[in-house]
Order: sequence, then C-alpha cells, then structure tokens
Amino acid sequence: MAGGHTHVHVDAAGSRTKFRLGLSIVLTVAFVVFEALAGLIANSLALLTDAAHNLTDVVALVLSWYALHLAEQPSHAGKTFGYHRVGILVALINSTTLTLIAAGIFYEAYQRFISPPPVAVDILIAVGAAAFVINLVTAWLVSHGSEHDLNLRSVFIHLLGDVFSTAGAVFAGIGIWLTGLYWLDPLASVLIGLLILWNAWIILRETIDILLESTPRDIEMSSMVRDLLQIEGVKGVHDLHVWSISKSFRLLSAHIVIDDVLVSQAALIQHEIKEMIIGHYGIGHCTLQLECEGCDPDSLYCDINHHDRHRRADNHRAVR
Repeated sequence: MAGGHTHVHVDAAGSRTKFRLGLSIVLTVAFVVFEALAGLIANSLALLTDAAHNLTDVVALVLSWYALHLAEQPSHAGKTFGYHRVGILVALINSTTLTLIAAGIFYEAYQRFISPPPVAVDILIAVGAAAFVINLVTAWLVSHGSEHDLNLRSVFIHLLGDVFSTAGAVFAGIGIWLTGLYWLDPLASVLIGLLILWNAWIILRETIDILLESTPRDIEMSSMVRDLLQIEGVKGVHDLHVWSISKSFRLLSAHIVIDDVLVSQAALIQHEIKEMIIGHYGIGHCTLQLECEGCDPDSLYCDINHHDRHRRADNHRAVR
C-alpha cells in the first residue's frame, strides 16, 4: 500500500511540473510575439535580443516538457534504465542553443557599436519592464524541483537569464533617456550575451560530466572508501564506480572483500553497506559483489582498458 501511495505521489508531482511548464510555454510564446514587434518598432537591439532569447526559451520549455513525459515511461528490455537520460540530452541541447544565441548577440552588438541607430526609449523601458515581470513569473513556475533535475535547471537558468537580461534592457533605456548615448543599447546586449554564455557553460559542464559517467562533483571518493572500510566485516574495496544516469539518479558498483562467511552473514554486511551509502551519499541503487581475499587484484578503480587488452589477447590466442 505504501509503495502504491508513493507512486501516485510521484505521478501527481510530475503532472504538476508538466502543467507549470505548459503554462510557461503559453506565456512565453505570447510575449515573444509582443516583444519582437515592440523591438522592431523601437529599433532596439536589446529588445530584439531578448525576444530571440525568449524564443529559445520556448524551444527549451517544449523539449523539457517532452523529456519529462518520456521519463515517466516505464523501463523495458530495450531501455533497462528507462528514459532518464533524455533530460540530460535536452540540457545539452539547451546549453548549445544558449551558446549560439550569445555568439549572434555579440556579432549584432558589434555592428551597432560601429554605427549606433536611434532607439525609442519609451517603448524600450515599457516593454522591458513587462518582459521582466513575465520572465520572473515563468522562472518561478519552473523553479520547483529544478535543484534536483538538470533538465528543469537548464530551463530555469534560461528563464533566470531572461530576468536579468530584461532588467538590463530597462536600465539601458533609462541610461539612454538620461544621457542620449544610444550605444548603451548594444552594451546591454553584450552584458546579456556574457550572462547567457556563463549560464550555458555551467549546464554544459554538468551534462558532459554525466554523459562521460564522471563521479558526481559533490562526492569525495576517498571519504566513501574510508566509510566503507569502517563497516564491520569489510576488509577491502576495489573496482569502485559512482556515476549518474541523471542529476538525481545515481548509481554505485563495487567489489567488497569480506571474510569467508555464511551467505546470511554476508547479506547483513551488504545491507549495512547499502544503508550507509544511501544515508551518507544519497545513492539508492548499489550493485555490490562480495568476495573473499585473493579473488581479484586489489585495484580501487577498475582499469577497463587493461581488462579489454587481456580479452583481445585471449581471443587472439584462441584464433591461432
């Protein structure tokens, strides 16, 4: 009964997240059209830049919604881990589009620095203020759960970047109104582009780490080994691996050296290891191979290339 209740709770949370994403999509699409028209009328690169960035937000939101939909699908023989990595691919796409948008902003800003066109300041300030409110609302809608989901966090950073970029457009408009310096408009765009580029790097670095199955940055492997060796009955650890399927879905596999004991006693040691791993490190999926001393070489981190070379050598000898 408790398991069924938890499943219903997770489904309800997923439905609420998809609803918030859907609402954010509708709000963002409507505002993109409005802001692009205002930018053309005002001849403001800052507004057109923000509209283009908001358009990428629409794509990011749609992809994020679809990734959440796929992640809810059950695992099967062809996808034994399910579709959790889809969210990581979406985060990678989002960070890439952010980088391309920033490059386009820098190019256009350079052209306007050379020959700054006049800007309709009143439209720039009014639309920028409205954009700030819309982006703040959509960022708040997507923020729920983004700290545990890289897919959602990539979209949240997209939208949070918009909050700061629209604030920059407003300040640029006020600066032009006070000083008459039209180059403040492309300057605001450059600052927006730098912010976008920085956000893209943060997401890109984490997605690459996950796709390369790197150890999560918040896990200290030496501390984990010490914790494992402190468990009664554990004599050694080797072939230790920790990696992520998604930001919140982490896995561990290890060979644990114990004394030559009964299976029932070994099961107790295994249970204590798993309790420690999930309690201290939040890793709920552990694969442990229990073995006695002398079974395998004592190598803490498995050298896959070494094993592959031996396999190829064995195959070569078999062929001969």
